[in-house]
Amino acid sequence: MKNSFLKLSLVTALFAATVALAEDKVPLKTDLPPPLFTGTPVPINVPNLDPVQSKWPEFLVPAGTVNLALKQKVTASSSDADIVTGTIDLVTDGDKAGDEGSWVELPPGKQWVQIDLAKEADIYAINVWHYHSQKRVYHDVVVQISDDPTFSKGVTTVYDNSASGTDHPYIETYFGKLIDAKGAKGRYVRLYSNGNTTNKMNHYIEVEVFGKPAA
Repeated sequence: MKNSFLKLSLVTALFAATVALAEDKVPLKTDLPPPLFTGTPVPINVPNLDPVQSKWPEFLVPAGTVNLALKQKVTASSSDADIVTGTIDLVTDGDKAGDEGSWVELPPGKQWVQIDLAKEADIYAINVWHYHSQKRVYHDVVVQISDDPTFSKGVTTVYDNSASGTDHPYIETYFGKLIDAKGAKGRYVRLYSNGNTTNKMNHYIEVEVFGKPAA
């Protein structure tokens, strides 16, 4: 009888802990830009494409999670003089619209943008909009988190659809691309790309980094 009571108590305690944990999670929400597809569609011939997103995903995050990237400092692999269109601060200005003036255009080749969150954080999700006024796929998209601004040590990769990665390429939409960061800790977020199916350029409209300052 005593053992049965002990087992029941443990099961009850585990259930209560699970419920408490679930209650501490809330759906992730963000303000989406209006849909915007213009121009003549360009054929996309990319293998292993993810299905085109048709709705905002149901994604739970700890209560109190916010966009830590808003208005934070952004740097890039390209100098200001080499940036083709826009300015690098557009990446975190809060404007997710797909029309001209809302995005920054970096030169061809492998390029990156990096966000300084100002302090270490627990990061639960990252959402990125490259360019959503036309259906296109960006190549070699890699997203990493680190406490090292040079990303030479302590790097956590949370998304990688390059040839060596395990994630699939995807078609850009106004939903952005929501990436599960699994609570990775870090101060800096770096995002790579290497051209797209329409041209060789690299674009960023907005990047949101959802998390909480680390304890």
